[in-house]
Amino acid sequence: MRIKELSDRTGVSSRLLRYYEEQGLLSPRRQENGYRDYDEPLVARVEQIRSLLDAGMTTEIIRAVLPCLAEAASSRYPAPDFLDRVREERDRMAGRLDDLARNLEAMDAYLDAVASG
Repeated sequence: MRIKELSDRTGVSSRLLRYYEEQGLLSPRRQENGYRDYDEPLVARVEQIRSLLDAGMTTEIIRAVLPCLAEAASSRYPAPDFLDRVREERDRMAGRLDDLARNLEAMDAYLDAVASG
């Protein structure tokens, strides 16, 4: 599929899709005329990238972990410093989830109080 179709299907602008390619997050094939050609599995990959970006991960970390997410086990063994960075990012995300859960509980309590008052 062409970039416009991928954009329409994922809700991600063509500009961002090109950026993801520049960052090494997507690897579309090129047709003889130079047009990008995206395979069907890249729809799910773009959605996964968006989700990880929305969670606050950097493109650098996403580029490194995407292969591991695609395969449950990886034969690559990255440097310990990088693993520490990924653990820190994971812990930061877990903290954000806790904060969101507390905020959700507070909003539910407010809505319950308003509805019963």
